[in-house]
Parts: sequence; C-alpha cells; structure tokens
Amino acid sequence: QVQVVESGGGLVQAGGSLRLSCAASGSIFSINAMGWYRQAPGKQRELVAGITSGGITNYADSVKGRFTIFSDNAKKMVYLQMNSLKPEDTAVYFCNVHVAVVANFWNNYWGQGTQVTVSS
Repeated sequence: QVQVVESGGGLVQAGGSLRLSCAASGSIFSINAMGWYRQAPGKQRELVAGITSGGITNYADSVKGRFTIFSDNAKKMVYLQMNSLKPEDTAVYFCNVHVAVVANFWNNYWGQGTQVTVSS
C-alpha cells in the first residue's frame, strides 16, 4: 500500500509565502509523476502544478510565476513553494502521486489534504 502525507499548510497574509511538502511511502516500485491539486469551497478540484520523474513541470495559469513545484525522487518527496499568495489561493491542497507498486502497474494515490488560508 502507498501512503501520501502533506504538511505545511496554514494561515498567511496576502503577499506572503508558504511551502507545502508531500511524502510518499510504502511499496513504491517507481514514480511517474507527482502533483498538487486544490479545492476551494463550492468548486471542483483543480490541478495547481505537476512534475514528472524527469523533471518536466506544468502549472495552472493562475499560479504561473508565483508557485514552484520541485521534487526529490530518491526521498519520494514533492514540494510546492507558494509566493505572492492571494486570497483566491485559499483552498485545501492535495498531493497526488502516480506510482507503480510493481512493474507496469500504475495507480494514483492521494493525500488527505492540507488547508491553506490567505487573508486579505
């Protein structure tokens, strides 16, 4: 089984910064990609940023230039550095990992989420 645990959320003023961390553990044979999603009240979950095992990144247009995703595959960790935070960034942030527990058997696993609140 694979466990995914996020940390680093909290309350911050607009313009401030936070760094989220995500640790994947368990019987992981290989990592394909990791990413961060968020869900605000009354809205659908959306992709914030993703990174492949090869280091290719992609970002939602709303966070480009403000957020940076990076990972440490050896440690099975992924991070989201969030700068210049805005009140509209307020949401529960979820970590997602796309991994194989055995060769060529891929699946997605989710963390429980961490709350990020940006005050104006």
